[in-house]
Amino acid sequence: MLPLTPLEPAQRLNRDCACATLQPERLRVALESASVSSAGVGESGASGQLGVMGWLAETRPHLFAATPVFLSASVAVRINQAVAAIEQAAALPGWTAQALARAADSARIDHGPAGVFMGYDFHLADDGPRLIEINTNAGGALLNVVLARAHDPCCGEWPVLVAAPKSDSPWAQAPEQDFLAMFRAEWAAQRGNAPLQRIAIVDDAPETQYLAPEFTLFRELFRQAGYDSHVVDAAVLRHHDGRLWCGDDAIDLVYNRLTDFALDEARHAALRTACDAGDVVVTPHPRVHALFADKRNLATLSDDAQLAAWGLDAAAREVIAAVVPATQEVTPENADALWAERRQLFFKPFAGYAGKAAYRGEKITKKVWEDIRSGGFVAQALVPPAQRRVGSSGALKYDIRAYAYRGRVLLFAARLYEGQTTNFRTEGGGFAPVIVLPDGVRPA
Repeated sequence: MLPLTPLEPAQRLNRDCACATLQPERLRVALESASVSSAGVGESGASGQLGVMGWLAETRPHLFAATPVFLSASVAVRINQAVAAIEQAAALPGWTAQALARAADSARIDHGPAGVFMGYDFHLADDGPRLIEINTNAGGALLNVVLARAHDPCCGEWPVLVAAPKSDSPWAQAPEQDFLAMFRAEWAAQRGNAPLQRIAIVDDAPETQYLAPEFTLFRELFRQAGYDSHVVDAAVLRHHDGRLWCGDDAIDLVYNRLTDFALDEARHAALRTACDAGDVVVTPHPRVHALFADKRNLATLSDDAQLAAWGLDAAAREVIAAVVPATQEVTPENADALWAERRQLFFKPFAGYAGKAAYRGEKITKKVWEDIRSGGFVAQALVPPAQRRVGSSGALKYDIRAYAYRGRVLLFAARLYEGQTTNFRTEGGGFAPVIVLPDGVRPA
């Protein structure tokens, strides 16, 4: 059971409310209307004998949670402030010079786009949100929009929040329209007023990816907006005659879902050379990963003196100091001290994602430690995740993801799980919608 301590209303509801508000039939209709097939991202074909929900239950049984997560308005505001402050820091010339000096050559090219779907992941401590990591190709945004609409209001009172608060945001429409506006802004940043005609959603063997259903959602969203759109395996792309090609089709914009962040693998050579030359608009791209998602940037955010020296204002530094857990690079000089303090630390590789090769200090073996101390890792102060009640007596951990663009949060989502990191393998876990409670609310 979760501890019975004085809590603000959102925390209390996460502890006590056992409502399961997902309506599976509504989710099924939404997914089928977007042509999600049992082949995952097939360009054609029916949904198969299983049907959409049967296919998801068989292949991705823990993608969607039935339980929403509550967030207080003040925490939502703090997360918005943190995202804005971090992107303000990353725009500083000193930050850019340091980040690019250790990056691949592909990251040093700037064609203008900022990178769609920045993902800022937070754990919630008793005194507010703590940034765990930053991702530059954060998946799940469109899936979470569909999921949120398939949930009923919890306890008949608070509606599911489909999009983040937008009182100060230029994105004033439905989330899908916000997302389309984001891609159009990326196109305009590199191509100006030139017409955008064809968009490719690119990954390795996309039909095998866990979030493959989302590729189809985006394909259909782009098609409904008037763009020719296809889901494409990166290996089939070709670069010649000043264009990126998929078969006989020239591609204008690539929505990049690859985890080869520098585009340095041989099978991505065509995409890399086209991106470098500016012959296609790629978003997100290697530069934005170097500026944000390299875990060494978390150590930079922990260095208030350096941020001040680079010219970051005091207000932004105060926000960053409050939300970013102390982080440092593991070096031969500090390795022994970090080993001694390991139970209070979490270790992450510089270019890690999805919890891969990430270790909670108290569970590290001597063998693993030898790999960590040899380099390529940061040590971050441990911030245990908060918990959400699921069912009559159980509880799962959760984190909050803020999907953002150019320093503004577009959407909140949560992920419920058990274990060391988010894994989409937990009964009752998966993506969960977020309900933002107004400040001062007093739930029964």
